[in-house]
Amino acid sequence: MKAFFEALGALFTDFLFLPLDFFRSLELKSWWAANIVNWIFIVICIAAFAYWMKQLKIFKDTHEDDQDTTAHSFLS
Repeated sequence: MKAFFEALGALFTDFLFLPLDFFRSLELKSWWAANIVNWIFIVICIAAFAYWMKQLKIFKDTHEDDQDTTAHSFLS
């Protein structure tokens, strides 16, 4: 069982984290390039948020989102 976890640790440190090691060494040369993955995620989130707001406006304009302020009939 110990060999399994050592192999798993070696897989991550020797193979799967190599791109992150590259970005870590790149940080000394260019901070912007080293954080390109973060910028990609930020752009994706901004695009998703803009799409979500557009869809909310469409539903509001067609009055499909009208909701009663009371949750139950006994509250009115």
